[in-house]
Amino acid sequence: MIRFWRGKHRPRTTERQAACLIFILLLLSVSIPAAAQIQESGSVQVLTERLETGETAFYDLAGLREGQDIYIHATGTSGNLDPFIAIAHPTIDREQMAADFVAGVEEAVSGGGDPLGVIPRIADRYFLAWDDDGGAGYAAALHFRVPADGDYVLDVMASPAREETFGDYRLTIGIDAPGVLDGTAGPTGSTIAVLDREASRLDMAVGEVAGTLTPEKTGTYHILGPVRQGDILYARVERTSGDLIPVIVLQDNGEKILAAGIATDGGGRASFTYTFTEATENSRIEVSGQERGGNATAGAYRLLVGINDPSVLGGAAEPHGGAVLIAPLLVAVGVEMDQITVVDQQAENFGVVANLWMQWNDPALAYSPDTCDCRIKIYREIDDFVAAEGTRWPEFTLYNQQGNRWTQNSLISIQPDGTATYYERFWVILQAPDFDFKNYPFDTQDFYIRVDSIYPEEAVFYTPWEEKTAVGTQLGEEEWYITGSDSGIGSIMITGINSRYSFHFTAQRHLTYYILRILVPILLIIVLSWIPFLLRDYGKRADIAGANLLLFIAFNFTIANDLPRLGYLTFLDSILVTTFMISGATVAYNLYLKWLATERQKEIAERIDRIIVWLYPLGYILAIALILIFFP
Repeated sequence: MIRFWRGKHRPRTTERQAACLIFILLLLSVSIPAAAQIQESGSVQVLTERLETGETAFYDLAGLREGQDIYIHATGTSGNLDPFIAIAHPTIDREQMAADFVAGVEEAVSGGGDPLGVIPRIADRYFLAWDDDGGAGYAAALHFRVPADGDYVLDVMASPAREETFGDYRLTIGIDAPGVLDGTAGPTGSTIAVLDREASRLDMAVGEVAGTLTPEKTGTYHILGPVRQGDILYARVERTSGDLIPVIVLQDNGEKILAAGIATDGGGRASFTYTFTEATENSRIEVSGQERGGNATAGAYRLLVGINDPSVLGGAAEPHGGAVLIAPLLVAVGVEMDQITVVDQQAENFGVVANLWMQWNDPALAYSPDTCDCRIKIYREIDDFVAAEGTRWPEFTLYNQQGNRWTQNSLISIQPDGTATYYERFWVILQAPDFDFKNYPFDTQDFYIRVDSIYPEEAVFYTPWEEKTAVGTQLGEEEWYITGSDSGIGSIMITGINSRYSFHFTAQRHLTYYILRILVPILLIIVLSWIPFLLRDYGKRADIAGANLLLFIAFNFTIANDLPRLGYLTFLDSILVTTFMISGATVAYNLYLKWLATERQKEIAERIDRIIVWLYPLGYILAIALILIFFP
């Protein structure tokens, strides 16, 4: 039985197995290519990156096959980036190609060419396919049919039709997936494009900054921008003047020291290298001077900071790429003074109606106009601006403000490139501690509107905005007239060393009032007080001199109501004191002559009087001359 089964049926089983094996192999030979084709058809990949001004991202599209339809969509997701995408053959020098394309467009446009005509003409010279604004808004959308099997290169850059656009972008690439262009296709997990990081250099950046340390400012810091896990930070500081022996320290947000570089042997250079183990931002790089002889060294320095660029350590690296260091906000400040509402000399303050202007550029504020369908963003409240933008606001205070500042209206406008302009119209009472009444009423007074930054100079630095610095033509102040104005930038200690903007104007009094109401009457009184010297009635002369003395006292009280209780004499005070003294002496002199006359010494009195009658005006002239010398 057993032998019969084996001999009878074994060949049939072998034939069946062989037939099954052949069938399976044939099936696999058909199904494997079909499965591969199905995996490629409808594949979608989504990538995100960031482009700074002038950068280009190069993606390798490997193994494309003739007849495949490639769909590409790029849209900016932050900043004011207006993306431009293009496909080129990989044999071309990709970096040189991108540079030549941008340079060619710039040259043609600067020569009077129309960008709408120039860009297509030059783009067709370098690329197999390209697009600028084929998607919604400023998004770029491209459909490319592969002409032949092989590798290709995808370029993503900022549109040459706009200047200095930058920001994050989202790049969607699909093979035979037209839904990429209208946003209906989602990522499938496929890898279609690979970023060529070496050629793109998006992970590399170098920043440079110069600064100065002084005996008063022995150290400063610079804020580091966002870094990713694994990024390597290279930093180098070198002395450019003075006797500075630099020290450079990297600190995290908790002021923990992560790395440090110290110049050795009194040298002028220090450096360090540090690898970040996690993503972070707002770390600080502090620069200070070593002590020598008990005092910190000082001088100017140059700081180079690079991300993933070791050439920084040699000192020859040139700035490129994104912002490695968060630069201080450079805020232009201007004041337009429209009215002087009051000048209170006794309280030593003055009131003004003025316009305050501030302007700065912050990349974090940049946006693409197509996202808001607007040419400019406007906020009417500072709180609304901070809540919406969530970014730096250059807070300030008026240093010499007294009481409230009444704001009539305010406005913050933001342009797509991140330029913000702040406008405020206000009325306020300001202290004037610089008043000096020594030459009153011929004095020239200094008035200041001082704007102080709340943040130190490492975060906010002021510059004068000359175009927005002005004095109105109708100030509404009758006593004073403006003789000059200027503005300047200084420093003050608040939260460190803080920037101060000072709007300064000088003013003089209209002298008509003082000449006609005070000086001319005093002169007439002096002249009239000399005429009684012609009388021989010494008693009446004494009465007239006493009345003059009372008049001068009345003038003194009138003037005293205009000025604070000063610790020094003014020009007008000196005039009145002189008249007091001479009038008092005249009263005493006339009483003495009357006494002589009653003692039957009238001839002696007349002889004395013939001399004094001329000495009296000469005494006034001499006294006024001395006053003029003392009050130049």
